[in-house]
Amino acid sequence: MKIMPKDWPRDCRYVKAGNACRELGIVRVRLTGRRQSGLLAGMKRSEINRYIEEAKVFFDQHQFRLPPFGYWTTRQWKSLGHEVDEIRSRHLGWDLTDFGSGDFLKQGLLLFTIRNGKLDDPQNKKMYAEKIMVVRERQITPWHFHHLKTEDIINRGAGRLVCELYNSDPHGGYAQTPIKVSCDGVVREVAPGGKVVLGQGESITLVPGLYHTFYGEKGAGTALIGEVSSVNDDASDNRFYTPLPRFPAIEEDEAPAHLLCNEYPDGR
Repeated sequence: MKIMPKDWPRDCRYVKAGNACRELGIVRVRLTGRRQSGLLAGMKRSEINRYIEEAKVFFDQHQFRLPPFGYWTTRQWKSLGHEVDEIRSRHLGWDLTDFGSGDFLKQGLLLFTIRNGKLDDPQNKKMYAEKIMVVRERQITPWHFHHLKTEDIINRGAGRLVCELYNSDPHGGYAQTPIKVSCDGVVREVAPGGKVVLGQGESITLVPGLYHTFYGEKGAGTALIGEVSSVNDDASDNRFYTPLPRFPAIEEDEAPAHLLCNEYPDGR
């Protein structure tokens, strides 16, 4: 049985999951201490399955094709060996979080990591990462910055993405200083807490230490957002202004259609 992943915070606890998850060695509903109507805040597996299916349709509508492992089922994962360790160790694949909010549509993000390196692997040859994200109207990814990662956030052809920015100060707070940011090779100056809105085809470069939050613009529809960056390491490189859990608590009310990137069974 799989116990706590090494990259999860120490406040994690595990409870009994459904039969399908036990077969895969997944027992990983995390308790955050938040409660709604007497129940732990979090997401149902049925919700996660639905949002992933909607994302696949959305990607197809915009001619964005996922790699083959984006369609692997839980049954297929049970038969896979060490030949797919790069997918496991780089946390490639489906990634969906409500950041512990209990309200995914208000504060949450669905993304798919297509490729990634690994900072602590001396054999790593990939010094880059790529993701595709689905950002709904007014769905917030909370304020955070990265210690090491530089990333381009790109509107891949749907909706409009609103990015709000602050420089960080030496104590991890918001600096009240203007931000100089590159948007498609053009340097722009933004006031502290100011906005940059990305239309289709537009991008912004976010450097280490630059606080950012983003959400889909109201009335513009769901946004198809890409990320191209240096190596992504969610275990150590994210600094949220308000500490938040990276992965959701999950109520296993039905079997997973696709495993999330932190749920893969060990290789056989």
